[in-house]
Amino acid sequence: MELNALEIQSTTQAIVLNTIAELLNEIVSNKKDEPKEWMSIEEACQYLNISYNTFNKFRIMGLKVAEVDRVKRVAKSEIDRFLTENSF
Repeated sequence: MELNALEIQSTTQAIVLNTIAELLNEIVSNKKDEPKEWMSIEEACQYLNISYNTFNKFRIMGLKVAEVDRVKRVAKSEIDRFLTENSF
């Protein structure tokens, strides 16, 4: 069975579109795994894999948390800075 030019073009287009869709899905999936730059306290605890009590100890040790109208957020860059400064 021989394919004509229109069938080849259609098949090729379907393969390319399918490949692009798979790549976009992979990019979106990988992006979900990355922590946000600004996290809630709960998200920060998950990122650090620590308890809330340990998080509060880190705050006492100098981890900075932004608070606006009783909404607390901590920057990923601040967590990374804090861990780097307290590493030995």
